[in-house]
Amino acid sequence: MDKYVTGAVIRKLREEQKMTQEELGRKISVSSKAISKWETGQGFPDISLLEVLARALNISVIELLAGADIRNENRASNMKKVKFYVCPVCGNVIQATGEAVVSCCGITLPALVPEYMDEDHRIGVEVVEDEYFVHLAHPMSKEHYISFIAAVSDQEIQFVKLYPEGNAEGRFKIRGVKKIFAYCNRHGMYEKGAGDFASVAEH
Repeated sequence: MDKYVTGAVIRKLREEQKMTQEELGRKISVSSKAISKWETGQGFPDISLLEVLARALNISVIELLAGADIRNENRASNMKKVKFYVCPVCGNVIQATGEAVVSCCGITLPALVPEYMDEDHRIGVEVVEDEYFVHLAHPMSKEHYISFIAAVSDQEIQFVKLYPEGNAEGRFKIRGVKKIFAYCNRHGMYEKGAGDFASVAEH
């Protein structure tokens, strides 16, 4: 656990729920004085109370610890709004179809924010039969490499995990692909939009 719930977070969430300290205390079977102490930084809720406290505040335990109320606005699961998360400790890659609080190896992970391609991270796309052949002229050493390539359409995510000393390339079915992402372990995620490769599929 990389952080613990703070009094400021408890107070903010309690007020958003329009509850008094006494009302919150009744919900989790503690006194209003205990709530007051937590909110003024004179103490912390015991770890055994976190689950019931989170439930009373209508939030998950992870969100409570992160100090943020995350609501997934992508209820239709439009894959074009996919979020990627990468753990810097174990390299785990996690996908979500909308806003989420994601934790791995005790760390709350931020969603990757894609950048437009630069000269060192140019995503090449060629058509081979019914597939896109996606490739990058990028180092693939143990220290610096492309970790994954993903092709995203409205309905699905096609994902290829890559490893050092391999090739920075992958093959993806053409059907409806709107975006292609490539993630560099040093510099982050890069994006190639449909407008950048639509003409490729026509030839």
